[in-house]
Parts: sequence; C-alpha cells; structure tokens
Amino acid sequence: MNLAKISANGQITIPVEIRRLLGLKSGDKILFFQKPNGEVVVSNASAQAIRRAQAAFAGAAEAMGISSEDDVQALVDEVRYGKGR
Repeated sequence: MNLAKISANGQITIPVEIRRLLGLKSGDKILFFQKPNGEVVVSNASAQAIRRAQAAFAGAAEAMGISSEDDVQALVDEVRYGKGR
C-alpha cells in the first residue's frame, strides 16, 4: 500500500512504485475514472489511448489481406511510392 499527501493546491506526488507499475514518466498524463461500485481507478492515459486504438483497428489487417511483414512492407511501399513501383 502506498500513501500520498494532497498539497494546498490539490497536487499529489505519485509514489515511485506506482509510477513504475503504470509506466509513468515526467510529463505523462494520468486518467482517473470511477467504477459503478464507487472505486476510483488511476491509469496511464497514454497506455489507455494505445489500447483503445488497438481495439479500434482489431481485424483491420485481416480485412485488408495483410498476413505477413512482406504484406506490410508492400503496403508501405505502395503508399510511399505509388502503385507503379
């Protein structure tokens, strides 16, 4: 268990163990959200954004017929150089 004190300005210092656990570094943003049971969860906002993006793109590679690194490279080449190359 870790304890943090709230300053007069409402600021807290996140204990180092929690920063490591969440992968937080200076300048990162953290997300606070409340579960239906009232519990408040603290999360690394950057990691949350990545997970949401991954979920949004789930299945996109299969839908585009991409199944290997060669397919990815061919798509990159097509976008970078055009279809004739």
